[in-house]
Amino acid sequence: MFRDEDLALLARPLYAFLTVAPRGERWPAPRPVWFEVSDDGDLQMFSLPDAPKLDRLREHPRASVVVAAPPGEPEHWVAVEGSVTLHDEGGAELAARLAQRYWDMSDPKYQKFLDEWRVGGVVRIVVHPEVVNRFSA
Repeated sequence: MFRDEDLALLARPLYAFLTVAPRGERWPAPRPVWFEVSDDGDLQMFSLPDAPKLDRLREHPRASVVVAAPPGEPEHWVAVEGSVTLHDEGGAELAARLAQRYWDMSDPKYQKFLDEWRVGGVVRIVVHPEVVNRFSA
């Protein structure tokens, strides 16, 4: 579902904004997350197991994700809507890959975070794209 220019944007260490169904009378509230595109074209991210978004995803396993080029670059964004699956396996490995992508892992404080995630466990969130919208200036 992704075009080459989409994949070029998604390969960069940019934040994705994940939106899940809100609880009660709240409005949807996107959250910045690290992500990667899997080999089969899904978007993967991870979360701590006690995060409220996981409860909402269990109730309503759908989400949207938006990734945009930063200010100062020509406008370019990709928006994905799709079903979501949650996985206990693969989360720590994903977190380690993404930590390498987003952090300077020679800094001990970042290694400490990664070690805590490995011990405490993380849940892998997989968004299966059903609709992809995009804009590129």
